[in-house]
Amino acid sequence: MNIVPDLGLMFYSTVAFFILLFILGRFAFPPLVKMMEDRGEKIKESLEGAEKTRIEAQKLLDDYKAEMAKAREEAQKIIEEGRKFGESIKEELSEKARQEADRIIERATAEIEREKTAAVEELQSKMADLTIQAASKVIDKTLTKSDHEDIIKDFLLKVGSADEN
Repeated sequence: MNIVPDLGLMFYSTVAFFILLFILGRFAFPPLVKMMEDRGEKIKESLEGAEKTRIEAQKLLDDYKAEMAKAREEAQKIIEEGRKFGESIKEELSEKARQEADRIIERATAEIEREKTAAVEELQSKMADLTIQAASKVIDKTLTKSDHEDIIKDFLLKVGSADEN
């Protein structure tokens, strides 16, 4: 069984196909092509916008990193200035304490010297009185005022020279 195609049917089918192709090409394909081109253009614009956004984001990130580095540097500088200020305050307070200690020592030394001088004078005075009393008893006579003064001066000279040694 051999089936032979009908030539007339083939001819009409071919003509109908080309007419349909012509109609589609004339009315349907141009809007489809335009729609595809528009869609491609929108995709291209979206990609360009995304690239611009990525570049801006990268720039912002770089700016942020630079600002952070600057802030760290400034913070380090402030910390260093604070440390130096603290050290200068410490040195200043230490110097003031040293000066105050020196003044206290000087005052104490001067006070000790005054007390020592007063004690020596009092001791000399008492010794002079005791010497006069002892001498009066030994001599068993009353001395005149000028005798007293001579004995006291002599004794003070001897006590003073003995104190220096």
